[in-house]
Amino acid sequence: MIIAIDGPAGSGKTTVAKLLSKRLNISYLDTGATYRVLTLAALENNLNLKDEGALEDLAKKLDLKIEDEKVYLNSTDVSSKIRAPLIDKNISVVVSHERVRVQMVGLQRRIAQGSDFVVEGRDITTVVFPNAQKKFYLDAAFPIRVKRRFRELKERGLAVNFDELKEDLKRRDDADKNREVGPLRISKDAIYIDTTALTLEGVIEAILRHIKK
Repeated sequence: MIIAIDGPAGSGKTTVAKLLSKRLNISYLDTGATYRVLTLAALENNLNLKDEGALEDLAKKLDLKIEDEKVYLNSTDVSSKIRAPLIDKNISVVVSHERVRVQMVGLQRRIAQGSDFVVEGRDITTVVFPNAQKKFYLDAAFPIRVKRRFRELKERGLAVNFDELKEDLKRRDDADKNREVGPLRISKDAIYIDTTALTLEGVIEAILRHIKK
């Protein structure tokens, strides 16, 4: 069974998906992390992020492994590195390339093939797993999403400017919703959950109720 969760940054989907997978005792896949790893690898190799061919080649040979919620690039744990503001600033360019997304979607499907997974990202219900048995779209008011993202980065010990983060998040929202390939949108058969005023447990309980129906 695939439980697919989409939503913008700060909507709570990553935290919810992790806890939901543990509650259901099934695997978890953050597809956004795969793109973050690719972005990190591109930056470390000094690639032009607008060069679709170079990024496609990098995606084809990407040595990526996700294990116990840790993300590895070339056998090195990069779980913290891929969440840095530098990745946030550059990832929108990387994910905008159609041929790159084709490679990454293939990778994501191979990871989840034949197993039960909670999968979250921005085009999971519409592109990666359009036939998922359960689909959800998590959202929240923009100011709340900014505060959540700011708190998350601060808790990781990262130096971050609130106003810069706000602008970065707005640019990311615009890029995600308006890109030609795999845009962020609400699938017609997805259940929409506004997490603005909900506790984390409240969101999980709402999802579990729909799953049990």
